[in-house]
Amino acid sequence: MKRKIIKIDEDKCTGCGECAKGCPEGALQIIDGKARLVNESFCDGLGACIGSCPFGAITIEEREADKYEEKKVMENIIKGGKNLIIAHLDHLYSHNQTNFLKEALEFLKEKNIEIDWKPKERPCCPGSQVLDFSPDTTKNPNSQLRQWPIQLHLIPTIAPYFKKADLLVAADCTAFSFSDFHNEFLKNKALVIACPKLDQNIEVYVEKIKSLIDEAQVNTITVLTMEVPCCFGLVNIVKEALSKSKRKVPIKHIVISIKGEVIKEDWI
Repeated sequence: MKRKIIKIDEDKCTGCGECAKGCPEGALQIIDGKARLVNESFCDGLGACIGSCPFGAITIEEREADKYEEKKVMENIIKGGKNLIIAHLDHLYSHNQTNFLKEALEFLKEKNIEIDWKPKERPCCPGSQVLDFSPDTTKNPNSQLRQWPIQLHLIPTIAPYFKKADLLVAADCTAFSFSDFHNEFLKNKALVIACPKLDQNIEVYVEKIKSLIDEAQVNTITVLTMEVPCCFGLVNIVKEALSKSKRKVPIKHIVISIKGEVIKEDWI
């Protein structure tokens, strides 16, 4: 599969080992004086090791690689003891990897390993800070946005505003094409946005929407796309997530023309 994974520049690498210390998953080892990615399925592609490298030898690239497998990672991590387990859970939580975090906690429960772990407060970053709010008509009577963040990679599926909500899955361009996007489509809905052509790690989108269906128990899903062919990929993502879900929810597909008109609307 094609996904994000680390890349090591051997010319810059001095073999200092700081990256291996910063990789709780155990994907890195120092071999023959150089950092090596010893197991692709252990590398989550989130880049915790990048900040640990003092020589800038590690970057993230997108290429064909083995799928990241959380349970295999946990089998390796528990050998390192309590502190390593906690470091890994903190790592997943800080990057909003709610599905992987759920798998890790379920693994610990299956193995009867008790860890006193609680989510730490995330740094207050405007791009990823979770905010739950109702439209404030006193400040902006035209806004129907109820939450932040909205980009599908950034949203935590466990956020309270998704619980039993009507979900709008909108292609990025739709809000710019349709002049009354807020009142016509967004009102009284939780929102996620994505671009099926340009975004990376699409498989994460499938898992997140699956989690919104099964765990958040959303009531309905409205998929809003442009008329261009590549935009239909967003429908396929939602349909694949539904096919993998235990629950079934009604899905409506609305298509917007490049001139900003509704040209198609039906239940799928």
